[in-house]
Amino acid sequence: MVPLDTPPSEEARSIFDDLGYDVSGQGNRFQAARGWKEVDVYAVTDEVETVDGDRMRCYVTWEAQAPDLRHALAQSDPEFEWAVIGVRDDGDYEVARAPETQ
Repeated sequence: MVPLDTPPSEEARSIFDDLGYDVSGQGNRFQAARGWKEVDVYAVTDEVETVDGDRMRCYVTWEAQAPDLRHALAQSDPEFEWAVIGVRDDGDYEVARAPETQ
């Protein structure tokens, strides 16, 4: 079982790398780019930064924390597009919330 107080930084980096994004930056926050799309990625546990910005944000957390994180972000109703990915103990993941499509 993974420690829920440690953000899934390596798992987040691996997810975006496997999806073909160019990943840059260090630590729990990094950028992922593929073609014209740039995403700020945050590996988090239970607290998130919701300051305004113009780039898409993806919050990567452990699967058990994903529903609460999705709910907290929805309640704060940020101005930016956002997604939540929940990572399982085995490294697999599920998108708990994808950005709205227009």
